Amino acid sequence: MSADYTGGVRPGGGAAVRELGRLTITKVAVDEQMSNNCYLLRCHETGEQVLIDAADDAPTLLALAGDAGLTTVVTTHQHWDHHRALADVVAATGATTVAGRPDAEAITEQTGVAVARPVWDGDTVAVGSCTLRVIGLVGHTPGSIALVYDDPVAGGVHHHLFTGDSLFPGGVGNTFGDADAFRSLVDDVETKLFGTLPDETWFYPGHGDDSTLGAERPHLAEWRERGW
Repeated sequence: MSADYTGGVRPGGGAAVRELGRLTITKVAVDEQMSNNCYLLRCHETGEQVLIDAADDAPTLLALAGDAGLTTVVTTHQHWDHHRALADVVAATGATTVAGRPDAEAITEQTGVAVARPVWDGDTVAVGSCTLRVIGLVGHTPGSIALVYDDPVAGGVHHHLFTGDSLFPGGVGNTFGDADAFRSLVDDVETKLFGTLPDETWFYPGHGDDSTLGAERPHLAEWRERGW
């Protein structure tokens, strides 16, 4: 992996690039107000590329993709700030659209772009010859998804987790005062993410800096107690 990758990016600044054995992850932040993270994944073997969240600033995202274009755009959830550039990016690239099944209708209505592949637990998204596993997380929205890439490394696998707005350094995503939604989200995050992935798992959120599950795991009980 790229030893100098930290995941720290800011709108208007440069991209952060992480080179894995079979996949390159490029992270860029867009929109000064919302500072959304967008992730371009490129398969080394085939050159195919997938974008996670066409959040804003289509020219920046299209320049990032370059002549290789995009095979797929994944939208992690239905909130407006995560798909403002979706229509322009899809129009320019012809990429297939993917989103969580319970959020698909809302994304289609808000963007005018039909979700071609509604997905949920157990589904996968191809990045060339690499594979992302889909995990459904209910709470921030009804159909938020996370994506896991299992990177083959010497002696095993290193997991890379794209969490949208469901998990951040310091807590789970905003559930807007809805106690039932919070319980659902923290349960899903604890069971489906922390309960299945090791501490070394590096995660990439929809806003802000990255972290690892190991850094956040000791605080799960604290998050539950405070209710956000």
